[in-house]
Amino acid sequence: GEAQREGEAQREGEAQREGEAQREGEAQREGEAPAEPAPAAWQFSADELRPFWRSKTMHAESVLFIQDDNQPLAHASLVFEPTRILSVTNAARTVTYEEGRDYRWRAGSRELQLPAGSRIVWKTSQDLRRPPGSQPYALTHRDGQGEILFGGGHEYHDMQTVVTYTHEGTWPTSLPSLAEDTLPRTLRLLREKRKPLKIALLGDSISTGCNASGWAQTAPFQPPYQDLLVTQLSATYGGQVSLDNFAVGGTDTAWGLANISKVIDAHPDLVILAFGMNDAAGRSPQEYQAHIRSMIEAVRERHPESEFILVATMLGNRDWTLLHHDLFPQYRDAAASLCGDGVALADLTTIWDELLRRKQDWDLTGNGVNHPSDFGHRIYAQVLSALLIP
Repeated sequence: GEAQREGEAQREGEAQREGEAQREGEAQREGEAPAEPAPAAWQFSADELRPFWRSKTMHAESVLFIQDDNQPLAHASLVFEPTRILSVTNAARTVTYEEGRDYRWRAGSRELQLPAGSRIVWKTSQDLRRPPGSQPYALTHRDGQGEILFGGGHEYHDMQTVVTYTHEGTWPTSLPSLAEDTLPRTLRLLREKRKPLKIALLGDSISTGCNASGWAQTAPFQPPYQDLLVTQLSATYGGQVSLDNFAVGGTDTAWGLANISKVIDAHPDLVILAFGMNDAAGRSPQEYQAHIRSMIEAVRERHPESEFILVATMLGNRDWTLLHHDLFPQYRDAAASLCGDGVALADLTTIWDELLRRKQDWDLTGNGVNHPSDFGHRIYAQVLSALLIP
């Protein structure tokens, strides 16, 4: 169980296949299998982008195995109780693990455990902390014991494992459906294919693509949610879909309102407004709503036919003291009250809240605090596509 540092040679005597490279930058536990050759590029999969609540197969769900004082074996929980586990791989999809040798699963349980000698990466909860003041950002843990480990690239991706399995579970919360009444023009343009659908996106770092493996330039090179959405719409309808992405990291609704002219100049058919994570440092729901309303009005003044999707953001790490977590559902409700003709809601907040009732933040995060993993980016794309694809 001793951690290996980046670039450190594996211990003498460990079996290696000729020509296989170790994954760069990953803090691995002794005994992990060397990676198989990575695929040349990400491949579109309609199955993986099908909304998870409409399928009895959960594709590539991310988990991070943790060993703590309460249980002697490293463990992680899945969203649903599997009926059959189809595959368990590293997040890069380059190493396939074996049941019994690398992991154990008991029918009737949502939990996987790692036996001694498993090749799967695991950590302790203490591994996910850093001393105060040791990182570029103040990520003070809510219990006051150091800071949350920040991953600016693919650090969390490298620690995570992905599981594909069948299940018979159902989702208990409200879910998005085809926005036939609220986005009729967008759907008509998609169906008729007489001209490209022009989408403009304005948002924060999540919408720049942060911590998707493609953004981080590491296997399996999955694009972020907005590019997944464009690819899926094009594949489904057979027409052209373009995206102007004006998202900038660290921004909030005040910045969005100040920069809405960029969206106006793009002459969009559909505008996606995706804010809230940075507003949650303290902006009131009333001000959040006023900013969103003003952005909509500014675009409609110049382009009255433009339609809108308002993204109620994923939840940030509840252990991060900077975020006021009570604001997330209030922002969702404030955005929902603006919906109607030409305006639809993509509610990630409610879905994320339920995910965190079943899993830990470290299973879903891309950076430790406020970005999604590849799995999370796919859920973003699934929620948006549910509004636009029957």
